[in-house]
Amino acid sequence: MNHLYRQGDILLRRVERIPAGAKATSHTRLVIAEGEATGHHHLLTADVEEHLTADERFLRIMGANGLLTHEEHATITLPPGDYQVVRQVEYEPESVRYVAD
Repeated sequence: MNHLYRQGDILLRRVERIPAGAKATSHTRLVIAEGEATGHHHLLTADVEEHLTADERFLRIMGANGLLTHEEHATITLPPGDYQVVRQVEYEPESVRYVAD
């Protein structure tokens, strides 16, 4: 299973399962990332569980499709399932930093 969904600096990668022991919280609206440059944000509207490990973030969309919206990007429809959230980074000689969207 290699389904990828990209919206600006956010990538959602479909995964077989969420790691055991990830701490879960339930939401119906979840900001995936704040917009550092514009103030806009990536918002997921769905019956969703957010699962956090020490260094990774996962989502489980349950029931109906989820909608990922952002003021500067097309809306993405996400089918129910498990996803890993990946933030795009930029390399600079001094450091690695998240891309500002």
